[in-house]
Order: sequence, then structure tokens, then C-alpha cells
Amino acid sequence: MEMSKSNARVGVYVDVANINRNGGYGMGYEILREFACRDDAEAVRLNAYVSYDAEKARRDPYYFHRTNSFYSVLRDFGYKVIQKEVKWFTDEDGNRVAKANADLDLAVDALLQSEKLDRVLLVTGDGDFVQVVRALQNKGCRVEVVAFRNVSQELRREADIFLSGYLIPNLLPIDRAEGENIWGEVEHRVRGICYYHKNDFGFMRFLRRIDQNLWMTDAKHPESPYGTAWFHDSSLPQSSNGAIGPELPSRKFIFEFKLVKADGDKGLRAIDIQLVAEM
Repeated sequence: MEMSKSNARVGVYVDVANINRNGGYGMGYEILREFACRDDAEAVRLNAYVSYDAEKARRDPYYFHRTNSFYSVLRDFGYKVIQKEVKWFTDEDGNRVAKANADLDLAVDALLQSEKLDRVLLVTGDGDFVQVVRALQNKGCRVEVVAFRNVSQELRREADIFLSGYLIPNLLPIDRAEGENIWGEVEHRVRGICYYHKNDFGFMRFLRRIDQNLWMTDAKHPESPYGTAWFHDSSLPQSSNGAIGPELPSRKFIFEFKLVKADGDKGLRAIDIQLVAEM
């Protein structure tokens, strides 16, 4: 069945410094745009908020060229780059301290521009944006949040949808020493969560593709974008607190694993499971 298109107007607001500090360095901004517009929505605003150290750029050619090349790539993908210049101060102990916080700029822009938006995607894990989420919702916008590590629990609760950036196909590329990794294919790696566990086995769920039906988590549904793979506890890694098995199922653990064909007619199996993040 062909799904109707949303014709939604979307605004994307990326707290680049927060994402880079918390597991998202190397994120694919073209994939982020695809995710934001997954139901044929129109990207009305694509804003990336960055900090720029002009003093360092003057004395460090590598920093200058690397940073400006990154900004050029963002512009190629259609993002407006909003630079917040780093300011240097001397504290009471005589130490030089750098400050460059774009949070206020992001919040003001999102609130002002929301008049012409149906949906806002905030890419940050910073709990300071909780009130911004509430204000946007009160203005009639649906608010989605994508982040990686160190995500505010209150921010996750307030968002209409929260999705870990690790789970969005190819948003953060998976390193594969022996060649290209094809997300969701047999003999390749994906990231997912454990949604079922009993005794010494369980099932992982992963997003096969970027799709408008994120709510359709039953992988048996023909239009669901999700896939599943079973695993044995012997394939599980250790968490920071020891064995993971007794804590499963849980959304707090993000796993990366290899997909292989299971014996017989059991579908897919997850092996070589690694713990990527504890949310």
C-alpha cells in the first residue's frame, strides 16, 4: 500500500559542539537531512551551530583549513552555518578560559522560525533545551530529538520522538576494516537494542532503513522498517557493571553486531555483539 506523504515543513537545528563531544563526531549531515525529511517533508530550515576559534585559526593553518572545509561541506548539504566565535577570558587564578555557547542562538532561532514549521528536529543531548521543546510544542510543532551519548533524560521524555543517533542507518558510519559495511545486510554490521530476553537468549531489533513508519516496531508487519535477529547470551559483552544479560531487555543499551543467517529457518542471528553506549 502506498503511504500518503506528509507535506510537512521541517526545521533542523544541530548543536554541533554538543554532538561532537558526545559520540557523534563524524556524523553524516546528508543522512541527518534524509532522516528529517523521511516522509517527503520539506526542509525549510537546516541550521548548524558551531564554535569558531579565530585566534587559533590565525596561528594554526591546519585548524583553519580543517574547520572551514567542514563548514563548506555543511553548506553543500544545504545547512546554514551559524558561527559563535570563541571568547577568551582570564579567570581569578590567572588561567585562560575559552567560552563559546551557541545555545541561546539556537533556542531563539528555533522559536522564531517555528511559526512556519510543522516539525522541529533538535540534534543535541543538552538538557538546557527542555524548556525550548515545551515552548515549541505549545506553538503547535512536533519536536524530535536525536543525540548519541550523555543525553538528558528529561529532554528524552519531553520530546515527541527521541531516537539515538547510533540507531539511524548510516548516520554514524560503522568502521569495517575489511571493506565497506552495508547496514542491515547479512554478513555486515548494524546497531540495535534488545527488546526481548528470556533465560539465556534474546532478540535484537534494528532499523533497516530510514522510513516514515518509525512507530511500526513489529518487524512482522510488511511495511515495518525494522528487522530482528536472535542471539545467545554467550555473544554478549560486559557492561561497566558486569554481565548485561540480567538487565535485558532494555533500551538503555545500544549494541553493534554482525548479522548472519541462523541455522534452519530461524531468520537472522546476531553475533560478535559489542556495547556501543549506555543511555
